[in-house]
Amino acid sequence: MSKLFFGDNLDVLRTMPAECVDLIYLDPPFNSNANYNVLYGTKRGGASKAQSHAFEDMWTWGRDAQRALDEAADRNLEAGALLDAFQKVFSGSNMMAYLAMMTVRLIELRRVLKATGSIYLHCDPTASHYIKIMMDGIFGHGNFRNEIVWKRTGAHGGAGRWGDIHDVILFYSASDHYTWNRVLQKHDEDYVDTKYRFTDERGRYRLVVLTGPGTTQGASGQPWKGYDPTSAGRHWAVPKRAIQALKDDGINIPDGLHEQLDMLYEHGFIRFPEKGRRGGQGVPEFKLHLENGQPIQDVILDIPPLNSQAQERLGYPTQKPVALLERILLASSNPGDVVLDPFCGCGTTVHAAQRLRREWIGIDVTYLAIHVIESRLVRSFGEDIRKDYKLFGKPKDPDDAHVLAARDWLEFQKWAVLTLGGLPKDKPGADGGIDGIIRYHRVGIEQPNRAIVSVKGGLHVGVDAIHKLKSVVQREGAEIGVLVCVNPPTGPMVREAASEGEVGPASRRVQRIQIVTIDQLFQPYPVHLPGMIDPLEAIPGPGPSSKRGRKRVEGQTEMLFPIGGAHHAENTKRKGNRPIRAVNIEVTRSEYNRKAK
Repeated sequence: MSKLFFGDNLDVLRTMPAECVDLIYLDPPFNSNANYNVLYGTKRGGASKAQSHAFEDMWTWGRDAQRALDEAADRNLEAGALLDAFQKVFSGSNMMAYLAMMTVRLIELRRVLKATGSIYLHCDPTASHYIKIMMDGIFGHGNFRNEIVWKRTGAHGGAGRWGDIHDVILFYSASDHYTWNRVLQKHDEDYVDTKYRFTDERGRYRLVVLTGPGTTQGASGQPWKGYDPTSAGRHWAVPKRAIQALKDDGINIPDGLHEQLDMLYEHGFIRFPEKGRRGGQGVPEFKLHLENGQPIQDVILDIPPLNSQAQERLGYPTQKPVALLERILLASSNPGDVVLDPFCGCGTTVHAAQRLRREWIGIDVTYLAIHVIESRLVRSFGEDIRKDYKLFGKPKDPDDAHVLAARDWLEFQKWAVLTLGGLPKDKPGADGGIDGIIRYHRVGIEQPNRAIVSVKGGLHVGVDAIHKLKSVVQREGAEIGVLVCVNPPTGPMVREAASEGEVGPASRRVQRIQIVTIDQLFQPYPVHLPGMIDPLEAIPGPGPSSKRGRKRVEGQTEMLFPIGGAHHAENTKRKGNRPIRAVNIEVTRSEYNRKAK
């Protein structure tokens, strides 16, 4: 069963058994890009401090970086020696912190990788050469296979330098005996038109010489069908593609060189001109027929980056296209293999692995990433996908939630807001008491309404927190305020919240200021919203009316992620008059907002 972990990947890796993974792909935050792990930008286009905080310390020299350096030196002699050498040049720098933090993780990744496995590390040119040296020490320089260049963007101007338009992917295997599958990529049309100029019953082909430079003794230097390769200072050299062509036709391959040439000639794979340039016997050539594509190359130009209108785009600034990950997975793994991504971000590797029937392990330190990945899987594969993987680290009960609050308050805030169906603010706790926003629509009202969410912890939360929330709700023009409390509210807090009265239509009045405890976060509907439409009523069932597409309720926005069970709306029964609350996740990218309008 596949696994999704919420937590520090180093902690998770150290709990995993040795040699349990077939393929590793990691796309860690680059040292040159402080905003790498930002899932969503702000509405003003800047970085989201709430989501990049997890890596601010990771790439800055300090106590954690020093501890990582010491641990790496203790666990791997070669890595320790290399870090000592780097220390002489980069001591106390952010680059040294980056190398130390990456090295201690690469050591664990090497431990969990099977002997037949491979690892692909995606990075940018600012640190790829240092990381390559470190991987040579950990994985062995003899196991280096490729430095792959991917064109990640189009024309890009540089101030006083060449345009920076590519990323680097370092490909290493764990041994000489590693999984490798022949994968084809699409031919360039101009190349096909220029090179594949001939046609026979098998299709288009080009001509390839059957000889190599230099003369040799034995069969490779002997004449065949009247042509002597040594007369031109050459010898017979049958290309592998020629032998593969015979195999593809189900022909048994003979051992002798001349017998192989006879077989190729007999089955029409050799073109033997009657006359050469000087009137003598022409040079025999192999007919290389056009395949569906050419073997994959280490310069990737045919997989473009995701543009702003791409359907798979989630708003993640450095999101990679699924096609790129699928190419890697097809080349270096087989169905049923285990694929690991320790920095899984928005879940592209997980998505590709699920589609290609691989098991997968995804790890990310931010809860919002886990939320996006789960929603992405449901949207792509349906609600039943939740049965195919197990989630570790997400609070499953109030005790887990208390542990998360004590371990990482910022992640607890985001988890609480997302659990309520809202979106965390860009600066939780530092923007006038707003930790999140729940957007919702009421029937007949065009503009969306908002509920302000404030998350409070500690032992001294009292009536003052209610007073502050009231003022924020009034200032922001919101309809509702929600106070999430780690500890149960006091009696004065409950009375002060109730004194603010109710809002909503007569058929659905709710309290304007609501208090939600950790226990209530695990109930089906911890927040009560006024006059909400049942979202399933806005989706037509089967029949002629469905051809017109989804009904549009005035003022209703599209949801980025579907509500659980929305795929089977026609089979869903409502119980009594209980309202079903829509969970709208709004992406802050401007093009998405324009589409929603």
